[in-house]
Amino acid sequence: MFRMWGKIWKSNHLLKDTVICQTDYNMSRTQMVFDSLDKICYELDLSKPIWLNSNITDFQRHDKTRFSQDSFIEQIEFDYLEIQVIEEIE
Repeated sequence: MFRMWGKIWKSNHLLKDTVICQTDYNMSRTQMVFDSLDKICYELDLSKPIWLNSNITDFQRHDKTRFSQDSFIEQIEFDYLEIQVIEEIE
């Protein structure tokens, strides 16, 4: 099972969160990450963020990254969206 946790933060307070589970191992890990991010954004009613180089580097190193205002086209009402892989078992 592949699980990703999405969290919305403002002023160091967790406003909303959701966990997405992927069980389709016909997808690559990268496809699971992007699909999970799409589902997190849908559940939290957000536009999809743009992956900046800093996001890619953080995610490759720590399986976790934060999307701030720079990653969104529209104005956001929170400080950042954080995604994190919390389980990865085949």
